[in-house]
Order: sequence, then C-alpha cells, then structure tokens
Amino acid sequence: MSIQERIDSDLKDAMRAKDMTKLGVLRMLKSALKYAAIAKSDAEAQLSEAEAAQVIRKQAKQRQDSIESFEKGGRAELAKKEKEELSILNAYLPQAMSADELAKVVRETIGEVGATAKTQMGAVMKALQAKVAGRVDGKALSTEVQKQLQ
Repeated sequence: MSIQERIDSDLKDAMRAKDMTKLGVLRMLKSALKYAAIAKSDAEAQLSEAEAAQVIRKQAKQRQDSIESFEKGGRAELAKKEKEELSILNAYLPQAMSADELAKVVRETIGEVGATAKTQMGAVMKALQAKVAGRVDGKALSTEVQKQLQ
C-alpha cells in the first residue's frame, strides 16, 4: 500500500471516528500532495513514494518550526496542538536512521567517493542523498559529513 493510499484509508477512518485533529491533518496532507502532483506535471499525476515522503517531511518541518515559535512566545496550548499534528505526520514518514547507522553510511560513502577533504563534501552529499532517501534530516547529514571529513 502506497503512502497516498494509506492516507486516503486513514482519512476515511478518521471521518468515521470523528477524530477532528487527525482528519484536519490528513486533509491538509492530501491537499499538499495534490499540489505537489500538480506542480510536477498535472492534477492526475501520481507522486513517487520518495516525492510523497518529501512533501510529508516538509509539512512536518513546518510543524516543528511552529512548535519552536509557539514555545518561545509562551503559547503552550498552540504548541501542544502542533505537537499532536506532528506526531500524526511522523507516522507516515519512513523510519529515521539511528546515529550509528548514519555514521556507518557516511563512512562507507566517503570511502566510495574517495573524499579526503572538506572541499569534496559536495560529491559526498550528492552520493549520500541517493542512499539515505529522506531517512535523515539534511542538516544532520551535513554535520556528520563535516565531522568525518575533518
């Protein structure tokens, strides 16, 4: 079952259960996926699993940023709502890599590319992006590559 099919199924379940929070998040997510498909080519286009995961990751990042802003502003009730939405979105993302797995993949890729200095970081990052396929945040990936290339 693809991510989009799972979202459609869960959307129907949320309607039946009258779970308004989940229903709202899934409607927003379905809309974001449709917009991404339209931007890709046309309204009838299907996104690949990787593209759909990227859209979900972007929505999750927006929630994370909102949580930080609300907590800085002393709006705990809004931060709590965003955290609930974030947990729903995270259920649709592929499982993240652990720090040990990330370090191992970075080490192997540096060996494959033959990188020895920070100036070759771009080549390593390009090779890694294909390998990790969105299972790691770009910032964490960049930090690990920099650490290992020193």
